[in-house]
Amino acid sequence: MTFLPVWAPAAQQMRVVIDDDIHEMHPTGGGWWESSISVAAGARYGYLIDDSADPRPDPRSPRQPDGVHGLSQVHDIDPEIWSDSAWTGKPIAGAIIYELHVGTFTPAGTLDGAIDRLDHLVGLGVDFVELMPVNAFNGTHNWGYDGVGWYAVQETYGGPDALARFVNACHLRGLGVIIDAVYNHLGPSGNYLPEFGPYLTTGATSWGQSVNLDEADSDEVRKYILGSALRWLEVFHVDGLRLDAVHALVDRTALHLLEELQIRTDELSRRVGRPLSLIAESDLNDPKLITARSEGGYGLAAQWSDDGHHAIHTTISGERQGYYADFGSLECLSKVLREGFFHALTYSSFRRRRHGRPIDPQHVTTTSLVVYTCNHDQIGNRAVGDRPSAYLTPGQLAAKAALVLTSPFTPMLFMGEEWAATSPFQFFTSHPEPELGEATANGRKAEFAEHGWDAAEIPDPQDPETFERSKLRWAEIEEAGHARVLDFYRALITLRKEVPELSDDDFASVAIDFDADNTWFAMHRGALTTIVTLTETSVATPFSGEVLVAWEPPSDDGILSGHNAVVLRRT
Repeated sequence: MTFLPVWAPAAQQMRVVIDDDIHEMHPTGGGWWESSISVAAGARYGYLIDDSADPRPDPRSPRQPDGVHGLSQVHDIDPEIWSDSAWTGKPIAGAIIYELHVGTFTPAGTLDGAIDRLDHLVGLGVDFVELMPVNAFNGTHNWGYDGVGWYAVQETYGGPDALARFVNACHLRGLGVIIDAVYNHLGPSGNYLPEFGPYLTTGATSWGQSVNLDEADSDEVRKYILGSALRWLEVFHVDGLRLDAVHALVDRTALHLLEELQIRTDELSRRVGRPLSLIAESDLNDPKLITARSEGGYGLAAQWSDDGHHAIHTTISGERQGYYADFGSLECLSKVLREGFFHALTYSSFRRRRHGRPIDPQHVTTTSLVVYTCNHDQIGNRAVGDRPSAYLTPGQLAAKAALVLTSPFTPMLFMGEEWAATSPFQFFTSHPEPELGEATANGRKAEFAEHGWDAAEIPDPQDPETFERSKLRWAEIEEAGHARVLDFYRALITLRKEVPELSDDDFASVAIDFDADNTWFAMHRGALTTIVTLTETSVATPFSGEVLVAWEPPSDDGILSGHNAVVLRRT
């Protein structure tokens, strides 16, 4: 039973609609209102603000069965779902993370459908499944970053009970779960928060108005965000959060929201008796995020490292456009693998200013950085959403995989990369409002037209086919070429888990050799060496030993074929 409290500090009158009956609410202080009517599970309800005749969904709605514009529903997770009491969790550091989008991971595009593929991830050697945002958004499908229901689970994915079933199924298989949570902006449709209170400011980010974290009445807004984050971790038994674009969180208070969330997460972790991790996506290259609180940092478990991606991708692919301009040299790759950040108080030509700050290796471990060959952004924000498998050779894909999976960082895969999936991952939306859909499609085309693309080549985000062709084609894993890539990924992951040198999280544990003229690059971790060759022609390197994993083994005289990756134990 609940009394449906709501925060609406500027309202003069508040009423709650419960199953078509209207009830007056009374203020309880601090801008909060409450009804004296108790409400049973399953009831539909919404709020009437002042003289409005249209009920609005609850900002803390646990379920939106009719979408983000509909009434909320009183809902608690069915306790019969949970059978994961034996799950004690695991740390993020050095684990294998697998990012997926629920809607395109399986033909069904649901959380229950995704359960059917978990055994594939177990066989691959994955430790954590990272779900792109699953909170409620308008429409039937999109990437999830246009969410407006920060406490609810998208109904087309199966709703809150389906998420609980998915997490429980993961835990029973030894898999942790990370949720991608977006607190830096709200979507363009279904955001009724400003009608309730000052959730937003007059400032703006690339995605719209800033969330009010430090202006008048921001304390309750911060509690709203903290409540959402902790709900994923506690109510849904989730093991970690990936926090989207934290550089867009404008917070000038002495206790930054990220540090406050880390404090609350640590408290919850102690209470539930298992590790709970926060991972930031940050464009700042600021080690403060991943420096311990005792050393003046925020103490987050990890952050995504775009520098790691850019250094590896440009070295292998040769691409240099846009923000790749400063990357691509073997010196750059060497610096990233040894120091973590490339831009660290160095000039960024893309930003046209100095950027980043060096990592202090005495206070930050290598596994605090999450590195990847690709992710949803690095594929989906390309003009046509093409994966590296569309424009790189299998040997080049192998080289990228070897650098990531034998690196000192925490590796992450993007769904399908492990078998060189041919399906693109394109930018797709399903805005029901025609004007919003048209604006989204036109904006996408205009953005890439500025970079020389023909607008006709840019997929229409609103076209249902854009969504459909982005779904994985699971039959590919049985095909010879794809199966070979999958075997290579499995071998690398097995090696990472079994060889002690690959668990060393000290920056000093990495040594590098390379030959720019003969186009080979070698990363040493103890007696282990990962060698990648960067041209189509065969290459001789000065390293020999026991070959542990190879895309193409060396010849008897130690020659490596072009575009190759080999991991060996040096003699």
